[in-house]
Amino acid sequence: MSTGVTISQAAAYVGVTIKTVRHYHKLGLVPEPHRDTSGYRRYDADDLLRLVRVRTLAAAGVPLAEIAPLLDADDAAFAGAIEGVERELTAKIEELIERRGTLRRLADGNRALLPERAVALLDRMPAHGFSHEEIESSREGLVLARALVPERFDDHLAAIEQALLDPEFVALSRLGAESATWAPDDPRIAEVATAMADHYLANPEHLRIVTGMQARTDTIARYQLVRDFGSDEGTAAERLLALVEARLREGGVRIPRSSD
Repeated sequence: MSTGVTISQAAAYVGVTIKTVRHYHKLGLVPEPHRDTSGYRRYDADDLLRLVRVRTLAAAGVPLAEIAPLLDADDAAFAGAIEGVERELTAKIEELIERRGTLRRLADGNRALLPERAVALLDRMPAHGFSHEEIESSREGLVLARALVPERFDDHLAAIEQALLDPEFVALSRLGAESATWAPDDPRIAEVATAMADHYLANPEHLRIVTGMQARTDTIARYQLVRDFGSDEGTAAERLLALVEARLREGGVRIPRSSD
């Protein structure tokens, strides 16, 4: 008479699949039991107890590769190992909570990609008369600037925050955004560029908005990437920016360029 239970019964009793039991065998976590005269494996009480222990440890988050030593450890070693696993699980939980927070912030594109200080700055822009399109362009520009020149980003925000307190700067910024919609050869673009550059030259603290985004490494490449955002070649925006930079260079301001 055969004693013990079949692999399908053992899997059902323990609460795992037959495939899982076979995987435990393959990893050496549970020895393969004896076979009866019909060639079927028969699992006795000791086999089932070991299966339960393996399944319980695995369900608790212990990696399978770390289970074997725990099965035969004394109480002190087992307790110490479990504490280590608990610390790892706590770290994973904290990471998952952070990921969940990031997913929730994705509902607000600003907060997913920018710090609260930058979000607050963008939130103030409608009160200064900036359009939704202008604010969206500013948001994308800030995201890019933060990624390319992170070490200067806080100073960049501080310069913008201060400049937005100046009505003249706000008016010139809005005029610059408007001029980007004009024809590239519109003569007014040169006038706007001169006015903007002269304002920067007369207000060094505002000039940091331009000069502050110069990275310590790959200066030209990073500056050009930030600089060219939203100003495609041949557009009014690109012409305005080029004229502003030329005027600033005439005023002695160092502005990186690809020919440097």
